[in-house]
Amino acid sequence: MTSADVHALLLQQFPGTVSAGEPTTVEVVALVEVCRFLRDDPRLRFDLLNNISGVDYLETDAKKVAKAGFEPHLEVVYHLSSVAFPGRRFTLKVILPRWKDGVTGELPEVPTVSHLWRTADWHEREVYDLVGIRFTGHPDPRRILMADDWVGHPLRKDFEYPLEYHDIRCR
Repeated sequence: MTSADVHALLLQQFPGTVSAGEPTTVEVVALVEVCRFLRDDPRLRFDLLNNISGVDYLETDAKKVAKAGFEPHLEVVYHLSSVAFPGRRFTLKVILPRWKDGVTGELPEVPTVSHLWRTADWHEREVYDLVGIRFTGHPDPRRILMADDWVGHPLRKDFEYPLEYHDIRCR
């Protein structure tokens, strides 16, 4: 079964919540249900979550934004594979606003999938820590890479590194 076959099956099973394109885009409200289907359907059996990536799409060049109609956003990208069907891989993503409800400083949220794939636990914590996307329902949402008192999320393109952190020069 190819990625195109998986995508066609998702379009059939989840009309209106799955979009065309590569990787497949899923609405936030359907993420857990779609992921459960990908894991549990005997035709698919995506039983391994390889990686979760957080990506910040912030274009600061006003000319490029006007030309392309670009809307700054964040994405969470899920890379799946099947142990049951070696070589079968699938990628899906969720598109989020840069800020929850358009309020600067309010981090966007997506539901956790750590109850579906245990490997999501640390991946979600890393995405939160570095990109600033909250995973609602996560069993342990503590920072994983940055210090507990670190302010901000360093892989966001609008992040400004502090001059100093605990008397250590940062830039």
